[in-house]
Amino acid sequence: MRGVGAVAAKGFWADAWDRVVGRFGARVALAWIGLIAFFAVFGPVIANSHPILRREVATGAWDSPLWQNLTSVDLALLAAAAIGVPFAFLPSGLARRVGMPARSSRLGLLLLLALQAGFTIVVAGVISAVSRDNDSAPWLRELGRAEGFAWIASAVVGGLAALFAAAVVGRARFKLAMVALAAVVAVSANASRWSDKLVNFESYDEQAVAGTHEPYYTLVPFSPAYGRSDTYTLPPMTELGASVEALKGSPLGERRVLLGTDALGKDVLSQMLWACRLSISIGLVSTGIALLIGVTLGALMGYFGGWVDLLIFRVVEIFMAIPVLFLLIVAAAVLPRNTYVMMAIIGCVSWTGAARFTRAEFLKLRRQDFVQGAQAAGLPLRSVLFRHMLPNGVTPVLVDASFAVAAAIIAEATLSYLGLGPDGQPSWGKLLSSATGTTGTFVWWLAVFPGFAIFFTVLSYNMLGEAMRDAIDPKLRKAAH
Repeated sequence: MRGVGAVAAKGFWADAWDRVVGRFGARVALAWIGLIAFFAVFGPVIANSHPILRREVATGAWDSPLWQNLTSVDLALLAAAAIGVPFAFLPSGLARRVGMPARSSRLGLLLLLALQAGFTIVVAGVISAVSRDNDSAPWLRELGRAEGFAWIASAVVGGLAALFAAAVVGRARFKLAMVALAAVVAVSANASRWSDKLVNFESYDEQAVAGTHEPYYTLVPFSPAYGRSDTYTLPPMTELGASVEALKGSPLGERRVLLGTDALGKDVLSQMLWACRLSISIGLVSTGIALLIGVTLGALMGYFGGWVDLLIFRVVEIFMAIPVLFLLIVAAAVLPRNTYVMMAIIGCVSWTGAARFTRAEFLKLRRQDFVQGAQAAGLPLRSVLFRHMLPNGVTPVLVDASFAVAAAIIAEATLSYLGLGPDGQPSWGKLLSSATGTTGTFVWWLAVFPGFAIFFTVLSYNMLGEAMRDAIDPKLRKAAH
């Protein structure tokens, strides 16, 4: 009667998550998505033609060409994995002892820090590209060559992003410290990798054969951009030293191409690993954009109703009639073919599902007592919509988001299969399109491995969405029992 031995009741989301991970299919899906995320972060470190360490024989000096050739995105993701993952999964008891917030607050803070760092890297990257473009104004190119411009431009962009993030987190010292840390990481990554470097992979082989340097490679000593004319369409498990005369005597000649090579002589395994980042980023970022637009418009439709609902829903119907694939094909012909443009287009045309789900939930919630109490208390509209109503009506949107991520990955793979994907980036769809080649000969390993990756990634997101739907919907939960 005193409650001795009683177990504290779980919250709604904790109970739903336990039900999701309790299903075998959901556990398999989470394991596969986690594996894809791991390779998205560490792919350039696991598979790279730049030696991870190199020793000069004459002087004994050591350097790391792999580290020197990592991009700003690579550095930011490695820092996020080293800091963010332990921060997010720190045990709750230990977090309370050191004064950290609850895990839900930590995850929300990490999302804000990811947006802050992503904005800094993207905007600073655009400034770097424009300042080095030959078609830019002479004064802009001259400014880009000025000493210290990289650090100044990166610091300005990072400072603006940090000010916005600081305004969101408020006056909490711990959160402000994390915002400052994210700004330092993003600014340092941008400024240290401001301009592109010329890459000559064959120079490492020449140095090793000549005996001037001793290179030490990572697990897969091939980059997606490294290809030779004498390694065209090698089958899986081919030992390069035994089949390619030009590679005999070099460190690369002692290794095997585990998944074979494509029609350009590029290693398939390295392209598969590097393509994980494109697939998972396209899915998550484009779905995030769609959720931001759809939830905002759906909340306005459901809360106000009347002519506001009528007007915005006509916009929803217009976007529902747009064929996304055809729009992406047209956009690829007239706009720059890069990842950011593809993310923006997919996100800006796939928000209709989130808008309709949010509208339906808000139509039910707007007459609830807690909503009328918030209105009577004089709370601002944004607080009523997004602080009180949205947490009670977001569950169907989250389920739909899982299926939207899978749809975005399919859209990217389709575009890459048609040859309209991002330029200069490995993609599962691009590998799949080269399975027949220009001669029409079927190359089975270029169809099986990327097709397997696309199939299991999309299947994993769909299985996770179904598990979330069953865990959240009380009717389906009751039917299961």
